[in-house]
Amino acid sequence: MPTNFDPSQQKKRVNPAPTGEKSWAADLLADAFGWEFWIFFLVAAGFGVACYLVRGADVMWAALQSDLDMLLKLLPRLLVALSIAALIWVMLPRRWISGLVGSEAGWAGLVVATVAGALTPGGPSSAYPLLAVLGASGADRGAMVAYITSWAILGMQRVLIWDVPFLGAEFAILRTLVSLPLPILAGLIARNIPLTLTLRPITGASDAANSSSGAGVAEKGQGA
Repeated sequence: MPTNFDPSQQKKRVNPAPTGEKSWAADLLADAFGWEFWIFFLVAAGFGVACYLVRGADVMWAALQSDLDMLLKLLPRLLVALSIAALIWVMLPRRWISGLVGSEAGWAGLVVATVAGALTPGGPSSAYPLLAVLGASGADRGAMVAYITSWAILGMQRVLIWDVPFLGAEFAILRTLVSLPLPILAGLIARNIPLTLTLRPITGASDAANSSSGAGVAEKGQGA
C-alpha cells in the first residue's frame, strides 16, 4: 500500500549534519582571512605594483623569492612555537598563572614577568605565542607588557649573540643594568592607563583544554 514518504526527511536522518568540526573550520578560516589579512594583502599588492613600476619585474620577482625563502625558514619555528604554546595552555593551571602574574600579584607579578621575558629564547615566533598564553590564562596587561618589553630589551639571546660579540662584555653589562627598570616601568604605566584591553582568544587550544577536563566549560566562561 502506498504510504506518505518524504525523501528529504530520510536524507536528514541518514546524513545528519556534522557538529563541532564544521564550525571550528569556519571559525578558523574567518579568523585567518579576516579584515586584517585583506588590509595587509592590499598593502602588499600595492607595494608589489609600485616595485614593478619603479624597479622593474626582475627586482620584484627577486623580492618575492626572498620573501618565500624567509617564509619557508620561519614555518618550522612557528610550528614548534605554537605547539609549545598550545601545550602550555592545556597543561598549566590558569588560576596559578593568574595568581602569579595577575593584577593582584602587584610588584611581584611584574618582576616575574620581567624575568620570564628575559629568559624566553628565540624570536617573535617563540615569545608572542607564550604572551598570548599568559594573557588568556589571566595575566593582567601590566605583566604582559612587562614580559614582552623584557623579551625585546633584556633577552639573554640578544645579549649573548649580539651585544657581547659586537660591542664587548662591558657594554652588554652596562646596557642590561640600565635597561632593567624599563619593563617594570612599562608594566606600571600599562596598569594605570584607563583602557579596556580585549585579547583574541586561543580557540583551538581552549577547545582541547575543555575536552580534557570536566571543568573546562567553566574555565572558558571565566576567560571570555
